[in-house]
Amino acid sequence: MKAVLIRVLRGPALVLAAAVLAVLSVSAPSAQAATDVGTVAEALRDNPVYVDPDASGLLPSGAADDLAKKIKDADKPVFVAVLPEGFPTDNLFQNLRTETGITGLYAIRLGDGFDARADSSVLSRDAVQNLVTSVQGEDATTQLNDFVDNAVRNMGGSAPASWGDTGDGVSTGALIGVGAAIVAGGSGAYVIARRNRRRREEEQRAALDKLSVVVDEDITAFGEELDRLDFHPAEPGADDAMRADYERALDSYEKAKSLMAAAQRPEEVRGVTQALDDGRFALARLGARREGRPLPERRPPCFFDPRHGPSVTDMLWAPQDGAEREVPVCAADAARLKDGAEPMVREVETDAGRRPYWEAGPAYGPWAGGYFGGGLLPGLLVGTLLGNLMAGPAYAASYGAGYGDFGADAGYGGGDVSGADFESGDFGGGFGGGGFGDGGFGGGDFGGGF
Repeated sequence: MKAVLIRVLRGPALVLAAAVLAVLSVSAPSAQAATDVGTVAEALRDNPVYVDPDASGLLPSGAADDLAKKIKDADKPVFVAVLPEGFPTDNLFQNLRTETGITGLYAIRLGDGFDARADSSVLSRDAVQNLVTSVQGEDATTQLNDFVDNAVRNMGGSAPASWGDTGDGVSTGALIGVGAAIVAGGSGAYVIARRNRRRREEEQRAALDKLSVVVDEDITAFGEELDRLDFHPAEPGADDAMRADYERALDSYEKAKSLMAAAQRPEEVRGVTQALDDGRFALARLGARREGRPLPERRPPCFFDPRHGPSVTDMLWAPQDGAEREVPVCAADAARLKDGAEPMVREVETDAGRRPYWEAGPAYGPWAGGYFGGGLLPGLLVGTLLGNLMAGPAYAASYGAGYGDFGADAGYGGGDVSGADFESGDFGGGFGGGGFGDGGFGGGDFGGGF
């Protein structure tokens, strides 16, 4: 709870905050022990510096306030967390970046160790590692200040809007939250601190429930294709290549079912539809081998309904009141378009009844992203309701990376809300071997860590 209140405080506000913390330290000792990556991320969305209660000796509150002000004054997306020795370190940077959901530079002082990661759109890996190396061996206050001083001169981006102004006191919202926590007692403090995160999880679960209906239909349709397939691995004429295609199709089917059963967030659906696309391509290759035709090239599925299988050509098409664009189509829909007929479009349930998926809600972005990745999706959906929703950073904060190609390379800069849409390799490595070790960024690019 102390971390939530790390702000630049002066005068009466400082006295009030001190009194509040004193009450909480008596009434809610268990709240301090509940710190996890989600708690750190919540605090960083509101303020650039988080100091864990158990690590307050590393960076005193006054030094934390000064550091936060320095970062805000520089208008750069630098996030600093000071954590105690023994804090869980598995995938710490990647998980913190995912939970915070904002592009930027993330620095962590963990006990006596220090390391950092950044989105490549903000600062390159080489630059991050050089900055980290330059401040090794310093005490926490000196180290973090030197790191921030050097970083803000080299990095791109702007501070996130969620930090607000530096101000001279605690925000009204913070005081209301603290007051409620005092009334509710120790458990109430923790509940309030976690409220926003739980609400977001509930919204994601509702989106996933809606999306699962469509995904389950896709999985069922592919399973029916496999059931109708007149192929046996031991049949006359079957060769190893055919058996390999058949095995890949079966594996894709099982993978899709497994991923969907384990999915907890909408963005995780992308892997399901990717697996189904892989499986249908394997069946297309198997069919060509059995009929003696040339093997098909890898193409995206039919835009109008991915259950139609891999596309065979691209044709011009325009949505209602929209601009014309080339879309990949299956043979049957290509024939319909040539005859002036309407294609067989995949419709889903919406509040306005059944509509084409590109006129439905934002939850269908991850579903489409799994089928139409690799830079194709923005051009296909431009000007549609789904495309317009997916192009905004607010979408990423709610639905993560599952929608495909509207992410960092499409314009997210430092300080933008990107949700889980970031290059995970930028935040790879870990805190192994007693320090940040394992080479820090992995792969041996930067030596042996500490």
